[in-house]
Amino acid sequence: MKLLKFIFFTLLFISVTGSKPSKQSNKMNVLFIIADDLNCALGAYGDPIAITPNIDKLAKEGLLFSNTHVQYPLCGPSRVSLMTGLYPDQTKSKKLRLYVRQTIPNVITLGQKFRMENYHSVRVGKIYHYHNPRDIGTAGHDDSYTWDRTVNPYGRDKLEEHKLIGLKPKLDGGTLSWFQAEGTDEEQTDGIGATETIGFLDEFSQSGENFFLAYGLYRPHVPFVAPKKYFDLYDNTDFTVSQSNDDYLNTIPEPAAISVRSKKEQVNLDPDLAKDIKLAYYATTSFMDAQIGRVLDKLKATGLDKNTIVVFTSDHGYHLGEHGHWQKQTLFEAATRVPLIISGPSVKNINQVIDSPVELVDLYPTIMDVVDFQTPSFVSGKSLVPYFEKSDVVVRTSALTELQVAIKNKTAQGYGIQTNRYRLNQWYYKENLSYELYDHQYDKYELENLANNINYFSIKDSLAAVLKSRISEARAKPVGLGKQINNAMPSFEPKRFYPKQK
Repeated sequence: MKLLKFIFFTLLFISVTGSKPSKQSNKMNVLFIIADDLNCALGAYGDPIAITPNIDKLAKEGLLFSNTHVQYPLCGPSRVSLMTGLYPDQTKSKKLRLYVRQTIPNVITLGQKFRMENYHSVRVGKIYHYHNPRDIGTAGHDDSYTWDRTVNPYGRDKLEEHKLIGLKPKLDGGTLSWFQAEGTDEEQTDGIGATETIGFLDEFSQSGENFFLAYGLYRPHVPFVAPKKYFDLYDNTDFTVSQSNDDYLNTIPEPAAISVRSKKEQVNLDPDLAKDIKLAYYATTSFMDAQIGRVLDKLKATGLDKNTIVVFTSDHGYHLGEHGHWQKQTLFEAATRVPLIISGPSVKNINQVIDSPVELVDLYPTIMDVVDFQTPSFVSGKSLVPYFEKSDVVVRTSALTELQVAIKNKTAQGYGIQTNRYRLNQWYYKENLSYELYDHQYDKYELENLANNINYFSIKDSLAAVLKSRISEARAKPVGLGKQINNAMPSFEPKRFYPKQK
């Protein structure tokens, strides 16, 4: 009789969920989901236009961090930083096309730590840097020490690159471009990635093996490609795009001004064209959200949600016309701020918003605490687990971001901190320091530089002292890291362009 009952309920479970019941483990698993070039244009973050029901639902079931900032607003350096828990001054990785072990060969990466603890470490899609879309289907600048298995999805979006519409006759991975695709979600690279991730969840639910499963999406990074139905969710008139003039540039330091005028083809776009491009970004974000929803639904269907923590974030923010700029590589909040949502059985403080500043380097020690591993001594981040129980704790009082800006044959070095209320950016260029100071209580879009306002001198001086201390800490060599290699050269890669549709 007991055997018959077991068979009956097993068949019932399969018919309802499409999966067999999972073999539960007492250990926690980790499902790590990271988007590419995603800012906080999400419903859960208060965007009234964005249609992102799956991410919104994840936030309601977990903990949303509203003041999360990257340590370098560029794909490669940011991803190396978050996967090692180190600041870019410690990783020595501040460019694209660098493998993590070119600069810190002895580091124990996040996924590698799981392998050392007899977990299965799996990558689907983009975790370390890929040139997007050029490297889709390849391993990009991956690290083989990090993973037991990897999947490099390759979808219809790659096959139809010749159909892209863009701002230049010859397109590359840094040019605004877009396309409304035919076909299904499952034919797109991120859709294939979701299917592969679902397959791993099915596998682990049956084997009972503990896992660190990293699903890296390629969207909403350019080109903004998604099936047409996601474009149909929005209307051109839904959007407004910020305007900026050259007089504004005179109010900020020269390196900051250059950072928001770095791509000439993106400056002073026709207003209707700008709206169309912004719509394409939102459409691609909704497509990305749908793929995340497929994965999260499978996590619950397998029962693995009972012992799996979900971490969702992005590698950096993204300008959509703010300050007259599109894309990333600035020290403004639009480029440094990213979504961060953590959900799972360890999170008791659910459906709450944490406004305190946090950093992506904090993910490594946070995840270590969740799975009860010893955090490696070199990790510079701070665990966010105290927020899992209550909101009124303070882990950090500021979040640090770094950026280098090339100006002719020189480099301007920038650092910025974000507190609960203020942003202070410092630029070192031509042997001089210059500053930007923004008061988010009155200027959330960071349009009025208060660095030379006499009423803010004491605040500026106080924040400058904090920033100086933060920079010093971020430059210190961590205990136990091993060798650091300066001036590593990015791998040579011939330039490849993506032809515009004829």
